[in-house]
Amino acid sequence: MSRKLSVAHLTAIDLAPAALIRVAAEAGFDGVGLRLLQVTPDSPGYPLSDHTELRETRKALRDTGIEVADIEFLRLTPEFRLAEVLPTLDTGAELAARHVIAAPYDRDLSRLADRLAALAEAAEDRGLRAVLEFFPWTPVPDLATCRQVVEAAGPLPGLLVDSLHFDRSASTLAELAAVPKERLPFAHLCDALVQPRYTEEELLDTARRERLPPGEGEIALTNLLRSLPRDIPLGLEIPGPLRGGETHRDRLQRIHGAALMELKKVGLGS
Repeated sequence: MSRKLSVAHLTAIDLAPAALIRVAAEAGFDGVGLRLLQVTPDSPGYPLSDHTELRETRKALRDTGIEVADIEFLRLTPEFRLAEVLPTLDTGAELAARHVIAAPYDRDLSRLADRLAALAEAAEDRGLRAVLEFFPWTPVPDLATCRQVVEAAGPLPGLLVDSLHFDRSASTLAELAAVPKERLPFAHLCDALVQPRYTEEELLDTARRERLPPGEGEIALTNLLRSLPRDIPLGLEIPGPLRGGETHRDRLQRIHGAALMELKKVGLGS
């Protein structure tokens, strides 16, 4: 079975969805993640609420044959209202997206699980699967807490492991290997420099701007990849600058090649 590789929108966030899809296809990717909602004030979101933009995006998908691996991301806050995000799920359904990523910003983990369960049901009704991603600076800072919330939310949601956040958290490979395969529909992959401790500002800055292609940093990706399900699809989420005279296509090709090389190095093929 050939492993599917997608590219997360944050990797080239200034490209509109239709442009990202075409460039990703040219670079060899099987799919894209689309950021339909704005996450930070200094980075865009693309809600595709304009019918022309949605039509252009769907045409790009048809022309290239690649898929929307995921849409992102929905903040599960104390003020979260499911009705307010249903239009985003509807757009994801129109794009035949596979997953919707949720981010945990509620310290009441019981309420968070209830909200995740409701989101997962609404997503399933539209052909998507909800996944919860953990971040070291949130109330769900590690894999163990993420698994706890996801399992409390019932059988529908999955959990999303990002190699950067896994490395920065207190998560262990034993914990990862113990997660049931059905809870891990895909994972995010990148590399980065490693240091003994991090401030919250350093965590956020690296996550949003300074990631590296696989093999160019110091994260122990070999052990991580071997602890994940063998054929799990991978999303390459690697925000960072263009090098020299690179185009976005050049950069995505470089990232795609680095991912294939890393998989080959650890004996997992592509």
